Amino acid sequence: MAEEPIIVFENVTKEYTLYKNDADRFKALFFKPRNAKKHLALKDVSLKINQGESIGIIGDNGAGKSTMLKMITGVTFPTEGRVDVRGKVAALLELTAGFSLEMTGRENIYLKGYILGLKDHYIAQIEDDIIEFAQLGDYIDQPVRTYSSGMKMRLGFAINVNIDPDILVIDEALSVGDKSFKKKCKNKIAEIIKSGKTVLYVSHSMDGVREICPRAIYLKKGKVVFDGDVNEALALYSSDKK
Repeated sequence: MAEEPIIVFENVTKEYTLYKNDADRFKALFFKPRNAKKHLALKDVSLKINQGESIGIIGDNGAGKSTMLKMITGVTFPTEGRVDVRGKVAALLELTAGFSLEMTGRENIYLKGYILGLKDHYIAQIEDDIIEFAQLGDYIDQPVRTYSSGMKMRLGFAINVNIDPDILVIDEALSVGDKSFKKKCKNKIAEIIKSGKTVLYVSHSMDGVREICPRAIYLKKGKVVFDGDVNEALALYSSDKK
């Protein structure tokens, strides 16, 4: 019997209402806006991703990549269609989202763990690994408001890569720490890929996608225009940009 896909998009459409200002957005909570402008971020997208696949998500800005990832991570939901995600998702996107500035780094490890649906005993098991990876020294027991932006990013990264995710979502725009720490992050991601986890890599870098992804999904104006061999996907993307 074939294994069920770990991610399924079935005829998924996502439509956003565009508001002129915050006042109109607030009114829309109580009254249906008239003649409101709509933006289709995704249009009738269907795809299946199996466990252990490493897949590049490519396309220009506004193609729908971020919307797709937000659905996979549970941040937003389709207007039409169905999205099924099986397993624990770690997203290397907005790494500092969910942190409490008044809590210490150590306390925030538990807070982020709870947000990700983890139990106390499991967080306790991985706490030392997270602290060692983040390289924050004594700052781990200081309030996060005393951290630099780079320190917060390192802690966020350390938490996400050490929770043993089934699905890892990576944004190439991620910038975490100095050259040495970046190398450490790259090695950790390679380790996760090698362990057979599902990896989604969002990138404009052809070399980066080709290096780790045998398969690529090319999005254009909210539609999947190609899903298959990475070299074919990149060739099509490159020719469309000429």
